[in-house]
Amino acid sequence: MKQLMLGNAAAARGLFEGGCEFISSYPGTPSTEITEEAARFKEIYCEWAPNEKVALESAFGACLAGRRAFCGMKHVGLNVAADPLFTMSYTGVNAGLVIGVADDPAMHSSQNEQDSRHHAIASKIPMLEPSDADEAREFAKLAFEISEKFDTPVLYKMCTRIAHSQSITEPGERVAVEHKPYEKNISKYVMAPANAIRRHPFVEQRMKDLEKWSETSGINRIEKATAVIDQSPAVIEPVEITLKNATSNEVVSTSSTTTTGIITSSTSYQYVKEVLGDSVNILKLGMVNPLPGDMIKKFADCLEKLIVVEELDPIIENFVRGLGLKCEIHGKDMFPICGEFSQNLVAAAFGKEVPTGTKLDTAIPVRPPIMCAGCPHRGMFYALNKLKVTVFGDIGCYTLGSVAPLSAMDVTLCMGASFSGLHGWNKAGGAENEKKSVAVIGDSTFMHSGMTGLASIAYNQSNSTVIVLDNSITGMTGHQQNPTTGKNLYGEPAGRVDLEALARAMGINRVRVVDPYNIADCEAAVREELEVEEPSLIISRRPCALLKEVKHNPPLKVDEAKCKSCKMCMKIGCPAIAMKDGKAMVDSTLCVGCGVCKQMCKFGAL
Repeated sequence: MKQLMLGNAAAARGLFEGGCEFISSYPGTPSTEITEEAARFKEIYCEWAPNEKVALESAFGACLAGRRAFCGMKHVGLNVAADPLFTMSYTGVNAGLVIGVADDPAMHSSQNEQDSRHHAIASKIPMLEPSDADEAREFAKLAFEISEKFDTPVLYKMCTRIAHSQSITEPGERVAVEHKPYEKNISKYVMAPANAIRRHPFVEQRMKDLEKWSETSGINRIEKATAVIDQSPAVIEPVEITLKNATSNEVVSTSSTTTTGIITSSTSYQYVKEVLGDSVNILKLGMVNPLPGDMIKKFADCLEKLIVVEELDPIIENFVRGLGLKCEIHGKDMFPICGEFSQNLVAAAFGKEVPTGTKLDTAIPVRPPIMCAGCPHRGMFYALNKLKVTVFGDIGCYTLGSVAPLSAMDVTLCMGASFSGLHGWNKAGGAENEKKSVAVIGDSTFMHSGMTGLASIAYNQSNSTVIVLDNSITGMTGHQQNPTTGKNLYGEPAGRVDLEALARAMGINRVRVVDPYNIADCEAAVREELEVEEPSLIISRRPCALLKEVKHNPPLKVDEAKCKSCKMCMKIGCPAIAMKDGKAMVDSTLCVGCGVCKQMCKFGAL
């Protein structure tokens, strides 16, 4: 029966139908729901790993054991997993291994706008790219077949719009897959130099075989009008066309009659179809690495103009230009290299009328992202702001500590970089930096890649004060468990890492715990640790205010007679507090009674 399904849910359904039995992932928007949805199927064991590298290595181990396996992550997570990824290209697999990666054009929830196709090209691993929920389901199944047929891991690329939009799919049945027995093969799986050098020619031949397969498999298809034609050249009717730069509106090319074709994939394909309908000639790609060179040449033989529509980097365009085609080629001269595409942007590029929309006469206040009411990080960030220290930050919802009015963060680079960055800062700057600089990291990010930074501080003895913001959950991606919470992906009791014991075992002798709802204690702890002449760790511990098991106090109220309109309570940036008619006001629907603002008021008005 056909269903309207989220792209990530459809991907999970495809993994189920494809006989997947093992999933290890690290949560990262927009990929997280694939693993969460897959966990609904009792036939698939699912887990959250400490980081993407561990997740991929675990999935590799499962595939060696003869079970089809999957590993999911977002685009920056693939950087973390790149070390095993590149070598897995050489070893190949036993049972099928699929690696899901979700890109985030426009950086809705990411620190960069990375194009994961570069990883596929560099690692010489095939990459599939679905364009809707049904393809997300079908391609997940197909990826296992390709993996086993060509002895390769397969990259499965989503993007925010495909992952988080819904379309029609028709779920199928789960295939019964026999477990593949493991056979010891040192020359294949032990990647010492003498063995690896023999595997490299295999990788190169495999890419040639994959390209040949993709030419006729149907995963890449040529569309003419409403019909899907075969792979031989077809008569392509000329059309009037004006091509423009979608952002500047400058004319790039114009013709009264010309034969034009488009190469595209993923969500860009959907925009092209919505704007240009069935009259356009399209080579729609489902496998974006390796690209089908012969198929592109056949398609281009009938064309005077060839237009590549792809988000982010000109990977397809550069490949096409390298084929020595005779037709006129356009791509990034029409479309931007930054950000997401849209129907309107594609319409503008093809000289179509773009709807202007409805203008609002009323000015709408800016609503920047901000930490939730009762967020346990707020008290610590206020203390850091008050002390005017330089703060090395990290990746998580606490990155919002950089937002005004707290503005308590100076640097955020990547997962786990805060501790390492502070170590280098202090080693280079000496006492001048050590006495007025700290690093902050969340409990989940600490387990992901912060531990090694702490080990470096302890081992190389920089006088660094570091803070773990322990809110007992992985907050930013939607409350996933991590190794410090004592629960697994299913919410069942699991092994729990003791942060205090771990830090001491790593060589940090000064470890203390504070409650971030107590601003005075936070400030005192930071002051004292900055004065000592050795590494120290402060654990700022209180559960996320949004956790279901957290019990809140009654909301606070304002005694207007005592309120002096000093606005000190506004300095913590709590969304539950506002000024109305010159007096502080607390929104009882948001306030959780944490009492942090109460500590700010010298007049007892709260």
